Amino acid sequence: MKPYRILGIQQIAIGGPDKAALRKLWVDVLGLQLTGNFVSARENVDEDICAIGQGPHKVEVDLMQPLDPDKKPAVHTTPLNHVGLWVDDLPKAVEWMSANGVRFAPGGIRKGAAGFDICFIHPKSNDEFPIGGEGVLIELVQAPPEVVAALG
Repeated sequence: MKPYRILGIQQIAIGGPDKAALRKLWVDVLGLQLTGNFVSARENVDEDICAIGQGPHKVEVDLMQPLDPDKKPAVHTTPLNHVGLWVDDLPKAVEWMSANGVRFAPGGIRKGAAGFDICFIHPKSNDEFPIGGEGVLIELVQAPPEVVAALG
């Protein structure tokens, strides 16, 4: 039995060359609420943080553009950049998954844009770690107690 549980979708992240065009669709047309902004030179990203739903059922939608389109990571080259999943115990999940062949992207567990601890499953497997995201970057997000209680 696994020592953790995936509770639900925490976020989806959408990349493009200009987040204003993404905002026009997701905020102006679809009606998501703009809740914040995150800029990181290390992650080469300028992102608008939007939300749909409320409380533990809220899903974050991040609209991302690169700070420099010629640098990595190239957040704009994959329109559906990544999917984030709530997990009830991130350290135990990472430990178990690593021991069972899951490849993680560099960076380890760290604070994410929304303030939760996060890490990423690499989109590609390799010889050492034969399980990857099959082309999709997957973010694991430590769920806060209220989300664990509501979704667990």
